[in-house]
Amino acid sequence: MSEDDAYDYRSRELEDMSSRFFRLGDGRISGYLSLLLGTSSLLAVLAFRYPQFLTTADLRAVYDVDVLRVALRIGMWLALCLGGLTFVLGRRRRLGTIGVLLTLVAFGLGGYRVEVGPVAPQQFTVGVDWLVIDLLLTGLLFITLEKLIPKYPGQAVLRPEWQTDLGYFALNHLLVSLMLIAGNGFAPAVFGWAVNAKLQAFVQGLPFAAQLLLLLFCADFVQYWIHRSFHEVPALWKVHAVHHSTEHMDWLAGSRNHLLNVTVERSLVMVPLYLLGPSLEALNAYVVFAALQAVFIHANVRIPFGPLKYLLATPQFHHWHHSSEKPAIDTNYAVHLPLFDRLFGTYHMPMGLWPADYGTTKRLPRTFWAQLRYPFT
Repeated sequence: MSEDDAYDYRSRELEDMSSRFFRLGDGRISGYLSLLLGTSSLLAVLAFRYPQFLTTADLRAVYDVDVLRVALRIGMWLALCLGGLTFVLGRRRRLGTIGVLLTLVAFGLGGYRVEVGPVAPQQFTVGVDWLVIDLLLTGLLFITLEKLIPKYPGQAVLRPEWQTDLGYFALNHLLVSLMLIAGNGFAPAVFGWAVNAKLQAFVQGLPFAAQLLLLLFCADFVQYWIHRSFHEVPALWKVHAVHHSTEHMDWLAGSRNHLLNVTVERSLVMVPLYLLGPSLEALNAYVVFAALQAVFIHANVRIPFGPLKYLLATPQFHHWHHSSEKPAIDTNYAVHLPLFDRLFGTYHMPMGLWPADYGTTKRLPRTFWAQLRYPFT
């Protein structure tokens, strides 16, 4: 009998979060939405006024400014209405007040009619546009999924330590240009000598689906060994342990990543993408897929994937990676394809079971700044 077979797997016992639930009439929905939309509106107006400093060139080339103006207009008026609703209800008026004040400041700076400022080339910018767009879109998508098909229905959207993870989400998005510089600069600087024009021409000549599959395979092979190194090298584990310190899995939990961890991983993963030289369409498709999957595998969702769960990383697969239970420690390193865990003996997904406990075996500091300092203490 193996150690896994002898282990007594338990069901997860979730603490009572009923006091954290959103309920109609208690002001929490309108208050938090007003605060979210008010903050997003102010940041969006600032991004319109100072695009050379607060937006990323790669993203500016993709979005439609007129569509964003319409969205900003709707968001600003909604923030005011929802903030006013907290006063009508007599609940959560502080949240509503802050949301309304932030929106009024946004109106004072030009609102949705603000003129777009000059866009001069800047090497380093703060990704305010990326933060606002990604927070609103991924939040809407994954919170909806987690409410419709939750693995743990008793887990609140505002579960313990959600503010900490939101801080990581904001930091990693605001510094996106720094990560792009590190990632895009590292591969050519170190591996420029290895570029093979014939190989890249061959890759670009492949059908789109074949290019995408090749990118998934090669990038995940590199990510598997990066991820495994962060677990098995003690100095690296202190950095990566921050990611594993979350004790509640949801769409926001994956954002808890130390800046060093993110920078190293993104720089090294760019190497196979750079050497393969795929078409721009295939590269963009991979980036979108990887970004969505990274959020999805941490989410509090239960979807019966059937045989597909043996081909692609799923929430069940990755939740076991985050478990602090003994059989699951140092397993399931792959980000896209469980194939590599099967090949290298680190696969763990007991049939039909999910983890009972998440987090690290030795509890880390719980605050955002203490966790950023943790690898250096």
